[in-house]
Amino acid sequence: MSSKLEQLHALLAPVVEALGYQCWGVEFLSQGKHSLLRVYIDHSNGILVDDCEKVSRQLSGVLDVEDPISSDYTLEVSSPGLDRPLFTLEQYAANAGEQVKIKLRSPFEGRRNFQGLLRGVEEQDVVVLVDDHEYLLPVDMIDKANIVPRFE
Repeated sequence: MSSKLEQLHALLAPVVEALGYQCWGVEFLSQGKHSLLRVYIDHSNGILVDDCEKVSRQLSGVLDVEDPISSDYTLEVSSPGLDRPLFTLEQYAANAGEQVKIKLRSPFEGRRNFQGLLRGVEEQDVVVLVDDHEYLLPVDMIDKANIVPRFE
C-alpha cells in the first residue's frame, strides 16, 4: 500500500468504523486533473444506498477539514459487491477457496495477470493455483485483486 493510501486509510477507517461499518478498503485513482477516492464499506447486514450516503456525508466533512488530497477529486462510497476487491492479507486468507483475478504492478515469472483458485496466504505472499501451477505472489506486487463471482 502506498504511503498516500496508508494515510487516507488511517484517516478514513476510524470514521467508517465509528458509524458501525467495516472499512473494507480504500482506492485512490489519480486521473490527471480529476481523481477518484473510492471507499468500500461492509456490514454483516449488507450495504444499502442509504448506508453509502450516510458514510459519504461523514467522510466529506473529515476530508474538508483534513484536506489530505491537494487536487480535485470525487468521493465515492460503495459496497465491495460480489466481485469484491481484496486489499489485505487477512482478506486474502478469509477468502481462500474462492476464484480470484489478480493483476500485478510488474511481471512475475513473465506475467502480470493471474486467474485461479485462491489457496491462502504464506507470510507476505498470496498463494494462487493457476492451471495446476501454484504461484506465491508477493502482496506488495499486487496492483488489483478481485473475487470472481460464482453464479449457480
